[in-house]
Amino acid sequence: MIKIIHGADFHLDSPFSGLTPDRAIQRRGEQRALLDRLAGLAREKGADLVLLAGDLLDSERVYRETAQALRAALGAIPCPVFISPGNHDFYSPRSVWATLDWPENVHIFTSSALERVETPAYTLWGRAFTDAHQDASPLEGLEVPGDGKLHLACLHGEVDPMGHYGPISRGDIAASGLDYLALGHIHQAAGPQKEGGTFWAYPGCPEGRGFDELGEKGVLYVEAEPGRVAAQFIPLAKYRYEIAAVEITGAADLLSAIRAAVPERRENLICRVILTGEGEKPDLTALDRALSPEFFGLTLIDRTRLPQDLWERREEDGLAGLFLQAMWDKFQAEPDNPLWQMAARYGLAALEGGEEG
Repeated sequence: MIKIIHGADFHLDSPFSGLTPDRAIQRRGEQRALLDRLAGLAREKGADLVLLAGDLLDSERVYRETAQALRAALGAIPCPVFISPGNHDFYSPRSVWATLDWPENVHIFTSSALERVETPAYTLWGRAFTDAHQDASPLEGLEVPGDGKLHLACLHGEVDPMGHYGPISRGDIAASGLDYLALGHIHQAAGPQKEGGTFWAYPGCPEGRGFDELGEKGVLYVEAEPGRVAAQFIPLAKYRYEIAAVEITGAADLLSAIRAAVPERRENLICRVILTGEGEKPDLTALDRALSPEFFGLTLIDRTRLPQDLWERREEDGLAGLFLQAMWDKFQAEPDNPLWQMAARYGLAALEGGEEG
């Protein structure tokens, strides 16, 4: 049995444009700490090899501190490390993969053609992106010999035959004859799944960078032998992104309602709280002032609705009634569009000197 740590899509030196400049700098520094946690996990699990399936870096431009941290962390891993550069950190003569002196235990695939690495315990296949796009399947032409050995592959690509980033069909996976296919590119963990006799998986990214990468993030710990693969997701992230919807209808205390919706680890949470339901307009400034110290990052969004008795005022004579009737007509035409509720709320407040009913 071979013990494997399978990671991908670290995207080191991401810009973190959704955070303040100071927090973005902090987050880029903390990203580098992921590398030490990766090395620690490899030691803890007694890993036989580490497979890193591309996009370790967010682009060709790398801070010197990041390159040094990456080299040091990979060198501290007490087993072979294999890297298949992806579409963000593709291999070129100018890339950090070519220009940096890497530790002896680190093997970087440098060609767009499949490379084979033979060891007594396993055979490993890998290849590199050498440009930002790759239209050919990274599994193209791979049919491993039926020699009874464990056959592994570490590749960057998407299980989508119509894709432009190493498109892979499920038929390609089944035809390969691999025991385990370690993939990168998709940021949501998936797997292991099986096509034919081949298990395959994405570990997802090890730490979220925005609200399109929600929840726990990490790597996969895999135990593999010919014909059998077991994988366990291991959280690695210090921070996580979450979106929480909080219903305000009938809520006596909004602060308590929000805390109940996001009850744990708020200090490590970057959260978007969406207030929904029917009631008076929430005081977002006061809520933010009270809650922000409890979170690493917090955004409050008001999508609440006007109370029904305010809508009934569209029957009134006068400007307020006419305005509410116009907003009501638009709301009825697009009931799922929150714009008209918000426009009615703010417009009525403006008409009545800032006072809302």
